[in-house]
Amino acid sequence: MMEHTNTEVITEEQEDILVAENEQFPFNLVVWNDEVNTFDWVIASLVEVCGHTAEQAEQCALIIHFNGKYAVKQGEYRKLRPLCEALLERGLSATIEESVSQ
Repeated sequence: MMEHTNTEVITEEQEDILVAENEQFPFNLVVWNDEVNTFDWVIASLVEVCGHTAEQAEQCALIIHFNGKYAVKQGEYRKLRPLCEALLERGLSATIEESVSQ
C-alpha cells in the first residue's frame, strides 16, 4: 500500500501565508513628475485610468508637481500593474513600489 503525504496541504498553507504577508505590505502606484506632460493630461489620465474624481486627480497632480512623485493608488500588485501600464502608454512616468509598513 502506498503511503500518502500531506505536501499539498503544506504548500497551500505556505501560499496562504505569503498572500497574507503581501496584504500587510500592499503596493503603491507612483506617478513621477516630468517636464513633458501638462496638468490637464495628468488629471485626465488619473480620472480615466485610476478612477479618481476630478478633484482627487487635481490634488494628486499638484502633489506630484511639488514633491516630484506621489502614490496615486494603493493595492495588490496584480491590480496595479495594468493601471501602471496604461499610464505609461499615455506617456506618464509611473512605477509600482512596495509599501513600507511603519
